[in-house]
Amino acid sequence: MEKDSVLILSGGVDSVTLLYDEQERIALAISFDYGSKHNAREIPFARMHCERLGIKHITIPLDFMTKYFVSSLLEGGEEIPEGHYADENMKSTVVPFRNGIMLSIAVGIAESNGLKYVMMANHSGDHTIYPDCTPEFVKAFDEAASAGTFVKVQLRSPYTHITKADIARRGKQLGINYAETWSCYKGGAKHCGKCGTCVERREAFAEAGINDATEYEE
Repeated sequence: MEKDSVLILSGGVDSVTLLYDEQERIALAISFDYGSKHNAREIPFARMHCERLGIKHITIPLDFMTKYFVSSLLEGGEEIPEGHYADENMKSTVVPFRNGIMLSIAVGIAESNGLKYVMMANHSGDHTIYPDCTPEFVKAFDEAASAGTFVKVQLRSPYTHITKADIARRGKQLGINYAETWSCYKGGAKHCGKCGTCVERREAFAEAGINDATEYEE
């Protein structure tokens, strides 16, 4: 299969799964260092998996976000809340239009390299809290990317309508060791086990019937 795609790769469960799932067509994977509290924990995993698969990986700094954006996810922001993603306090972890910014850069890189697709690993569980993960956003951004590029770059987000548990099941089929991924927003030595993304990670593995090899603080 022709390598025709750029993947936005965080180093978390979802994007690492998509990396393995679509490895035959991924020409380049991009991680963004935007000043989140967990960038330093997740980006090394992104790099490691790309090296393992022989896929080119780059990290692009977006340090302006910590200066001008408000989010508890960013360095200098308020404390990361604990609980479930469905809880109202989890909205503080939203980095305004993060995916829109990252996707825009990825589209520019795709066109610069003659690549037709940009891929991201959003899923149905993201819709509750993150506006730039919804089907409506995906459709609108796909149309904008195509209209705004000579090569008619398209956005592919194959996990939009499935759950994180579904993604984990796919990862199990692909033989992914999820201990080599990072989720926790707090970015400590171990996963805290209590923040929204830790709770979601635990629930997904349990629902998928996968042994959770994650080291949690509790």
